[in-house]
This record gives sequence, structure tokens and C-alpha cells, in this order.
Amino acid sequence: MKQKTKNSKMKIKNHFFKKEKYIELFDICKKLKLKKPNKNIKIENICDLNNASKNDISFFNSIKYLELIKKSNVKFVLVEKKNEKFVKNYCFPLIVENVFRAVATLTNMFYPNSLNDAIDFNLNIYGTKKFKQVKLGHNVLIGDNVKIGKNTSIGHNTIIESNVIIGSNCVIGSNVIIKYSIVKNNVRILDGAVIGKKGFGFFPNKKKNIRYPHIGIVIIDDNAEIGCNNTIDRGSLSNTVIGKNTFLDNQVHIAHNVSIGDNCIITGQVGFAGSSSVGNNVSIGGQAGISGHLKIGNNVQIGGGSGVIKNITDNSKVMGYPAKNIRKFLKENK
Repeated sequence: MKQKTKNSKMKIKNHFFKKEKYIELFDICKKLKLKKPNKNIKIENICDLNNASKNDISFFNSIKYLELIKKSNVKFVLVEKKNEKFVKNYCFPLIVENVFRAVATLTNMFYPNSLNDAIDFNLNIYGTKKFKQVKLGHNVLIGDNVKIGKNTSIGHNTIIESNVIIGSNCVIGSNVIIKYSIVKNNVRILDGAVIGKKGFGFFPNKKKNIRYPHIGIVIIDDNAEIGCNNTIDRGSLSNTVIGKNTFLDNQVHIAHNVSIGDNCIITGQVGFAGSSSVGNNVSIGGQAGISGHLKIGNNVQIGGGSGVIKNITDNSKVMGYPAKNIRKFLKENK
């Protein structure tokens, strides 16, 4: 099936969540209890720095994103007072007490149903009359506006929720759940995988934890394979991406906003925390853990059982906890 998305990492129109057409900047400032700016304009969306346009609003929470804000077209950025100096030369800072709480508040304003992650009850058992050239197992439930390419097979008791797109020549196993996702061509998703659930995002509170909305999606590129009982969370603002020809072993967990490049091999029980990025041709051994907001370069090899808590440069081989150069690790553990 031909799809309009030429590049997984490009900005993709979100057709899963209904969005307000725009919100006036004065109303945003009022909601966040901020001083009104001199000029009122229409803000079209809230986006991360990578995808924000001049008519959007974004956020800045760490100096590690300084290069992104230098390149971004965004004019208004949510930022805490301690980081104001890093953004004021590039955009207009909106000073908030807590960036992530402010982002959650605005996400709910733009996407009023963003916290509604209930079961999709608009599911039906369809035959081949609706999905021609698709092989469906028993008790396959499919939601509204789902698109499935030709020569795709879907196993028994699988659920494809509304608006999901699945490409051609895919094999979807039994007892799989797919929601808020775009699956491209020649992808294999094995039994028991859960794709597109909301991420584990909330603000702890003694009386009641406050949930963080997740309006991103999951994009699985051509020729990828997702192992049995994998869980891949959709993004919060940006998307969770699995690159071309990347293979995930069984029982791998991918948290929200993680981006994994092309031709990667991720073996069993590896866990990724949110918002980390992995380059191309990366191999990760079993039971390794990758902390959040890290950058792992191209052609990296990470030994099994390692704990990665810092960025890893291209062409590195690391192992241990904390993960370090493999020669150094072996020398220290003779």
C-alpha cells in the first residue's frame, strides 16, 4: 500500500487525536498564569523543537537541547527561569514554574481528548469483503478508518484499533494489539506484542498522580520485525520510531519518544527509557538497559546486561554498568 509518509522522522499529520484549530496566546498565558505579551497571536499547535513551526509553541528543559533551539523556527518557548538565558536570543521565553506541567496543560488545551485512553469500542469483525487481498484469522477486531495493504496476514484474536495504517506484505501475529500506529511495508509483528499504548508519564502526587497526555504515535518502518510480547509506547509530543530493517527480539520494551535507527539488532529483555535515540547499525545484547534522553551513535555495540547512563559516540563497543569501553571493562574484570 502506497503511503504519503516518505520519511519516518519527518513531521506527520496526527489523525489519531482531534486538535483545536488554534488557541490565542493571551488564552495560553491566562491558563498558565503568565503575564500577557504585548501582541496576541494565534498558536496552531504545541510541538517539540524538532517539529515546531513559527506558528507553534514548544518547550526547553535542558541545555542538551541548545543546538535544537538554535535551528528551530519556533517563536514561543516554555522554559523555567534557570534556563531562560539559553533561549532568549532565539525566541520569546514564556517563564513557567515547571516546564513539563505547563506542557501537559497546553497539550490538554490543544487536544481535549488526549487523556482519554479508553478501550476502542468501535471495533468489528470484518471479512475479506472489506479488506480485499488480506488474510484474517479468527476473531480479528478492526476499528474505524483502518487501512491495511494487500497480501498482509493477521493472526487470531488480534485487535487493530481505529485509524491505524498497516502496509502491504506484513505479517501480524495472534493476540497482538495495535493502536495509534503507522506500520509500513513488509513488517512482521509477532504474537502478543502491544504497539501504541500510552507512555508511562505522570507527575507523582501523594493524593492523586497527575497523568501526562501522550499524543504522539508509533511508526514502524519497512522490513522491521517486532518480537513476541514486545511493548512499544507511543510518543508524548514527538513519535516513537523503529527504523528500516531493525529487528527486536522477544520481550523488549520501548518507551515513549524513543527513536531507533535502521538495521539495528535489539536482543531479548532490553529496556529503553523515554526520549533516547539510537543510530543505525546498532547491536544491543540481552537484558541491557538504556536510560532516558540519551544519544547512542551509529555502529555501536552494547554488551548484554549493560547499563547505559551516558551518551555513546559512533563506532563504540561498550559493556558493564555503567557501560564503558569494552577493553577497559574486560581489563577491570579479569
